[in-house]
Amino acid sequence: MFHPKVIFRIVGVLLFFEAMFLLCSVPVAMYYSEPVEAILWSVATMVGIGTILTYICRSAGRDVSRKDGYIIVTLIWIIFSLFGTLPYMLSGCITNFTDAFFETMSGFTTTGASILFDIESLPKSLLFWRSMTHWIGGLGIVFFMVAVFPIFGFGDMHLFAAESVGPMKTKLHPRISVTARWILTVYIGLTVMATVAYFICGMGWFDAICHSMSTVSTGGFSTKQDSILAFNSPLIEYVVTLFMFLGGVSLSLQYLLLFKGRLHELFRDTEFRTYLGIVLGFTAMITVGLLLTSDTGFEESFRASIFQVVSLQTTTGFVTANYVMWMPLLWLLLCALMFFGACSGSTSGAMKCVRVATLFKVMWNEFKRIVHPNAVIPVRMAGKIVPTGVQSAILAYTVIYIFVLIVGLFVNMGFGLDFLDAFGLSVTSVGNVGPGLGHYGPMDSFASLPSPLKWFSAFQMLVGRLEFFAVLLLFTPIFWKRR
Repeated sequence: MFHPKVIFRIVGVLLFFEAMFLLCSVPVAMYYSEPVEAILWSVATMVGIGTILTYICRSAGRDVSRKDGYIIVTLIWIIFSLFGTLPYMLSGCITNFTDAFFETMSGFTTTGASILFDIESLPKSLLFWRSMTHWIGGLGIVFFMVAVFPIFGFGDMHLFAAESVGPMKTKLHPRISVTARWILTVYIGLTVMATVAYFICGMGWFDAICHSMSTVSTGGFSTKQDSILAFNSPLIEYVVTLFMFLGGVSLSLQYLLLFKGRLHELFRDTEFRTYLGIVLGFTAMITVGLLLTSDTGFEESFRASIFQVVSLQTTTGFVTANYVMWMPLLWLLLCALMFFGACSGSTSGAMKCVRVATLFKVMWNEFKRIVHPNAVIPVRMAGKIVPTGVQSAILAYTVIYIFVLIVGLFVNMGFGLDFLDAFGLSVTSVGNVGPGLGHYGPMDSFASLPSPLKWFSAFQMLVGRLEFFAVLLLFTPIFWKRR
């Protein structure tokens, strides 16, 4: 059963929430003596539409069904992206609506793909808003609302379940709103630590704040056209690598470590060990590859390797090297990382290590069953048995992931892209990675994409960020049946 008034009332309330975040750009504009009219008109529009929706639906009840939750979550991500284009459009910095929507959806979904050719020419206030979209989308739009305002009595659980990512949800407290606040505390703490660390390493305060929001959210938008390479600082690269890695660790796990002192939980966690093992293994392979195929020394090769490995596995997308110029085997290894992703419960995209680890354990168990057909061989993660229902969901997710990638490949090639460009665009959009391959690699802009492909890629970003089911479910007849 659907409750349209409840849906639109929550959408209206969340528009006030977006306006509040956009208002944070006003002090930035005033500090740098930039015009604020575009921002204020954008805020006024959000508040105006939000007021109309909440007033019209003021008599709405407080029941939020599971179906309502999926509609609200999908709808609000689209609406936030639509209204998020206003500062770009009204300021004249991005005059094409398709480009503005692509940039905004890329921001909220923490993809980090950009249509901009000269990022540094944008006003500081818009660069701040651009990074802010990452920071909001990193945890999730509805998640922030649940953490700060428990949806004013509405059903938090259905909204939280529809937006949260990862096959296994961690509840730190019986109340979802309390869990959300604890996780938000860790998120803010990481952002503050990253900001201070970047400033100490040589960034200005503005660059440090914007890059900290992009790093912790594993988004990848930079205030520089050349991303982290523009700072020309090995120290900054190592520190950014550290915080990108932390951004890929489950925030619930970090809470248990920092506030509960449960250090044993870290290395007992199968997913974290898988994540760390992939980072170390791929860094070693790519470092050796660079040493054998280039003139760079060990430290430079190691630094370039670990930065790009962590950046792409966490789907952050910061760059310090044009990896498509490396030997094909090396950038193919990096491409594999775009599939893996980091830990569930983190802000990263792609498959997530828990799914990768579970799939390998399921496959290994099948070999065991061939030898011992009568044996009962459970799949365990962190010492706990993974229910067959979760295993089935992971297998279904993997099939859908591959299917959406292949559909994206065919659509992209249908608009004239060659195989490498089409494949890279599909992988980076679905996985919310940012840089792709070929002509849409780490040092390139997405501005040359045909307009229909920008819309299709934005859709892939949304589907990938909400992990397919929340969005694709709306296209199934069974969802719209009354029973």
